[in-house]
Amino acid sequence: MTKPKRPLRKAPEVRPARAAGLKPLAKCPTGIRGLDDVTEGGLPRGRSTLVCGAAGCGKTLMAMEFVVRGARDFGEPGVFMAFEETVAELTSNVASLGFDLPSLIRRKKLAVDYVRIERSEIEETGEYDLEGLFVRLGTMIDEVHAKRVVLDTIESLFASLPNEGILRAELRRLFRWLKDRGVTAVITAEQGKEGELTRYGLEEYVSDCVIVLDHRLTNQVATRRLRVVKYRGSKHGTNEYPTMIDEHGLNVLPITSLGLSHDVSTRRVSTGIARLDTMMTGKGYWEGSSILVSGTAGAGKTSIATALLDSVCRHGGRCLFFSFEESPDQIARNMASIGFDLNRHVRSGCLQFHTVRPTLYGLENHLVTLHDLVDRWHPRAVVMDPITGLTSIGEPGEVKSMLMRVVDYLKSRNITTLFTSLTEGGAALEKTDISISSLMDTWLLLRMVESAGERNRILYVLKSRGMAHSNQIREFVLTDHGIKLTDVYVGRGEVYTGSARVVQESRDRADAIAAGQASHRRQREITHERLALEAQMQKLQSRLAELKQETTMAAKQERERDATSRHDTKGLARIRKADSDGAQEEGNNT
Repeated sequence: MTKPKRPLRKAPEVRPARAAGLKPLAKCPTGIRGLDDVTEGGLPRGRSTLVCGAAGCGKTLMAMEFVVRGARDFGEPGVFMAFEETVAELTSNVASLGFDLPSLIRRKKLAVDYVRIERSEIEETGEYDLEGLFVRLGTMIDEVHAKRVVLDTIESLFASLPNEGILRAELRRLFRWLKDRGVTAVITAEQGKEGELTRYGLEEYVSDCVIVLDHRLTNQVATRRLRVVKYRGSKHGTNEYPTMIDEHGLNVLPITSLGLSHDVSTRRVSTGIARLDTMMTGKGYWEGSSILVSGTAGAGKTSIATALLDSVCRHGGRCLFFSFEESPDQIARNMASIGFDLNRHVRSGCLQFHTVRPTLYGLENHLVTLHDLVDRWHPRAVVMDPITGLTSIGEPGEVKSMLMRVVDYLKSRNITTLFTSLTEGGAALEKTDISISSLMDTWLLLRMVESAGERNRILYVLKSRGMAHSNQIREFVLTDHGIKLTDVYVGRGEVYTGSARVVQESRDRADAIAAGQASHRRQREITHERLALEAQMQKLQSRLAELKQETTMAAKQERERDATSRHDTKGLARIRKADSDGAQEEGNNT
């Protein structure tokens, strides 16, 4: 007999730290664009953060921006202790970013110090320790009541120390001292040997947060990356994030900060092409949607993009045109040939061009530039023409990641965005080199078809989410007065456009006229034959009536003749005096 199984004991519920009465880890906002998104609030307050990387990756800049923005934007004075650059050099280096160090120093919001360390001096003093540094740093902290501290760079502090045991002990002592003072510290460190984050291999272990900066070269274009390797007591973004340095400082571009929770609009934006609006339930694109126009060279992609911008500008909306192949004057001249006056919109302040070669800088620079322009300009529509040019500065996966950020960012701002994509000749038309078609809400495909010695354009809507769009192919015609979509001729398994369509339509009209004439001629013949038959039938009916009348008259005459004959016979009998019997018999015989 088997024993009944005992019920499983329910595991104790694990409650979050906040529900258990524990405070979550306090964070110190950096003010660095995007970094607070990646770290979900900033660096650990009252603890040490290690920023490491190779030369030129931006360690000193990030550390300086941390203390300057703290003093200027968050009311937290700071101390910056440098071991490689003098105060004058630091002041000059960051002035181009708008950081006025002398002003912050005069107002007791910032203390900057340069500590010169020479190997000969260390040898003269005997055993090396950090007691003097602690005194100097503590005085500066007390002087400005600092909440933030930067040490740049830690290798210079220990470069002349041969004893590894003392080095490790002093490193631990330094980090403990900073934590005991309750300051939020950023310590920069140089990258170690291959596979190691730092030179000594200990700094990352005693730090509460470790951030790695990277400056790499891809396709002869320099790019920057940031990654949070560890963050004790807090979740954080773990991917590599593009970064860049511009006139505002360091920028981090996290894709994780752009979720899929943006609102959507129920309004429409005209395409600028009446017949194309008709193909899209008569109203055009969804406002805030992403549109892809793909096709081979010369198919008319830029023309469709210009039609959208012209439509938005004519209704008072602002637009941004990112061009990677043509200058503003060239675009304006070319579009004027089909009836679009873009210079008028530029003069009215509704249209702004941003035209650069893709190879001018890396993908993250293009992305940050777009962010800055959108933040300043507040456009209703944005055009990027063409996005395939970005493949020259990054792998398809990197370009797709960058464009995903663009799509998410612009959708979160409810900005209608149109991308053009060049399709190489002979390649599959319903495919993009960057594989971003799945990100698009609407996809218009342009094709060039050859017939009767001509190349003509056709357009169709491959997809448009959220609307019952047309599935018909239209001929795409560029005229002096704009863009027109006309019906194509589809017959005998072929599509006719251009002069071939005109010729075929002429033939169809001629055949229709000939068929109409033949039908009319046949109708006349039938009418004549019917009239002849009706006349013949009337004659027959008249003859039949005559025959009926003649038959009636003949029968009547026959009856009259019989009656006359009997009367005459009786009269003759009376004349002959015939006896009655004989007369009766004769009468009967008669």
